[in-house]
Amino acid sequence: MATALNNSILQGLRGLLGRQLVLRRDKIGRTIVCAQPRVDPRHKLTDLQKAHHRAFREAARYALAAKDEPAYVRKAAGTPSNSYNVAIADWFHPPEILDVDLGTWTGQPGQVIRIKASDDVLVKEVTVSITDSYGALLEHGSAVQVGDLNWHYTTTTTASGPLKLLVAAQDLPGHVTQLTRLFP
Repeated sequence: MATALNNSILQGLRGLLGRQLVLRRDKIGRTIVCAQPRVDPRHKLTDLQKAHHRAFREAARYALAAKDEPAYVRKAAGTPSNSYNVAIADWFHPPEILDVDLGTWTGQPGQVIRIKASDDVLVKEVTVSITDSYGALLEHGSAVQVGDLNWHYTTTTTASGPLKLLVAAQDLPGHVTQLTRLFP
């Protein structure tokens, strides 16, 4: 693939040229030149390729509905990508939980559990569930975002003994990533 900048011959030219080259313009006005795609009709897709095609169709349906989401529009601004492309990429990248800091938590109410979560576009929500050693839910709630990556969850109940924390981060497409931590 070649990119033509300030070329008076190719300026404004788009489409198929000589049944060999495809010329197109991107969002910022560059002319892109590449070979015409060829598909062998005898080629059989593997199961993995078929699964990827299904996933891409789902991503495209999501992106079509979500392309006007302000987070995607902001992320695409000033780049060769448009909000639709950003939404497709976001669909393929679930959020990550980078850290759960239990250093100041002793099991008392009103204490803060610090969480670091990231996503390629936006972490929409972070929740925390605390259960006892028998699996009984002691508390559950949403963390509050206090920076780009930082989220704080303030505990509401007294908890003692062996505990299990389940932290979940959700992005705009609805993908949820979970991390379990044991306390103490």
